[in-house]
Amino acid sequence: MLRARFLLVLCAAPLYADKIEPEQRLQILRGITAEYATAKVYLPRSKKPLEFKSDGTWDKGQWAEAGQTLGPAARAGDLVQITHVGIDKNRIVLEINGGMKGGRKWYDNVQVGMGGGTTPVRRNQTSAPGGTSISLIFDKDAPAPETADIKKMLAPVLDFERRTATEQVVDTLPPEVQAAVRENRAIEGMDRDQVLLSLGKPRTKVRESKDGMDSEDWIYGLPPGKVTFITFTNGKVIRIKDSWAGLGGQTMPSMKPPI
Repeated sequence: MLRARFLLVLCAAPLYADKIEPEQRLQILRGITAEYATAKVYLPRSKKPLEFKSDGTWDKGQWAEAGQTLGPAARAGDLVQITHVGIDKNRIVLEINGGMKGGRKWYDNVQVGMGGGTTPVRRNQTSAPGGTSISLIFDKDAPAPETADIKKMLAPVLDFERRTATEQVVDTLPPEVQAAVRENRAIEGMDRDQVLLSLGKPRTKVRESKDGMDSEDWIYGLPPGKVTFITFTNGKVIRIKDSWAGLGGQTMPSMKPPI
């Protein structure tokens, strides 16, 4: 009889994850996945998710031991990205920079704008060296969190509020250019700095003078595959051509800014 009552209580007690309604779950996934943050402390690589309690505390000794074994995933000041979010039982697991299988590829296109120009972020200066994961653990009686709550809980180790130099530069651009930069594409009318923000450095540059008109082509990509030619005149993009080298020679017209 006592055993039956005990089993009944177990069945009746919902898991913490069950408190999160489907719409709220979706909101959390959308609100955190692919978000960037700045590491405020040393984040070690770890085969198991690093445990972090919702009250803002964690076992610093355990984290330090993991770092001694597998090295850093990020150091204080490094820019990191949440690449996957999982909700399970009494915890939310955040994969950072691809987790243990992750590496450096996620930030290949990160650019920093300073003084009107832009340059790629150097891998050994401001980007995290690897990946890991953090398990945000909740008390069973805690209410289901919102995205803002989760970011606030993680504030001792991750700063989601600090804006990158790139974001600050992009916000000053015209709306159509902002959209193109965020989609990593070029449009006619962009200047060189804006193309660098959007696509990074070209593979090669070709300058040409014809009929008294100077032009410069920036070339992205390698055959076989898509090769993009961006033509500048007087510092502005006048033409964009995509060619699929080795795949039939198909081309696409320039992308013009929306009216």
